[in-house]
Amino acid sequence: MPIPDYQTLMHPLLRLAGDGGEHRFRDAVEHLAAQFGLTDTERGELLPSGTAPVFDNRVGWARTYLKQAGLIQSVKRGIFRISESGAELLARGPDRIDTSTLERYEAFLAFRNRRRERGEGDTREQAEAVNEDLTPEDALAAAYQKLRKSLEADLLDQVKGSSPAFFERLVIDLLVSMGYGGSRRDAGRAIGKSGDGGIDGIIKEDKLGLDAIYIQAKRWEGTVGRPEIQKFAGALQGQRATKGVFITTSNFSREAEEYASIINTKIILLDGERLATLMVDHNVGVSMLGVYELKKVDSDYFEGD
Repeated sequence: MPIPDYQTLMHPLLRLAGDGGEHRFRDAVEHLAAQFGLTDTERGELLPSGTAPVFDNRVGWARTYLKQAGLIQSVKRGIFRISESGAELLARGPDRIDTSTLERYEAFLAFRNRRRERGEGDTREQAEAVNEDLTPEDALAAAYQKLRKSLEADLLDQVKGSSPAFFERLVIDLLVSMGYGGSRRDAGRAIGKSGDGGIDGIIKEDKLGLDAIYIQAKRWEGTVGRPEIQKFAGALQGQRATKGVFITTSNFSREAEEYASIINTKIILLDGERLATLMVDHNVGVSMLGVYELKKVDSDYFEGD
């Protein structure tokens, strides 16, 4: 199932605290993960920053919002319990608790107003434009992904409009940036020099040259079909090669992908979208626009207080 948003987590989290006891945040995370039946993969999904699991972060924001509304209280670092107001809310038997519920509490409205005064939404129209299901980290991640997808699309358009010689140099730069090919000079001599039966180049798999990878790198307009992959596989067999990469600026047909997956020779199919993604990942053809640092309270600093 999809990882629940932080508002969906508010009611289960308050119910967990409804026994009146003290609860460790880490225990609450594990309890809710089991309650929602999250898989190990879902539990392991990280924020784009890689600093924390998505689910843990959303439970944290559910706790923060409930706390700001005065429905739970922090006993000490990492431990919370339900407040009198929280117990009263649970006694009314709500089906769901979300930000519209919290807006009934003056403490939460004051918290919202403080955020808006800091520029996190100065008007009601701006607040309504924000998806309330998103935590601040989720909103940043969504904005980042939107910018990233736009960048990758623009990058692929540039690649498609480049000359064949430039495309070969681009492939060299990317493979070297990914750790293949030894030095750029070695890779530069390899790519575009073979032209042997559907092979455009040969590049070292590592800096010592313990194995070789055979390359087919072409700018294509239409879908690359199975016959082209068969031709490339045949060329690899003729060289007694076991590894190859077929790079295109377009895409591959389902038959081509199926064929590459069942043959003994290892052939990686790299389409235009993945090519653009790797270029961004390895800083090929892109430059840094800006860096934003996200910081959090260092709880260890205050532990001895």
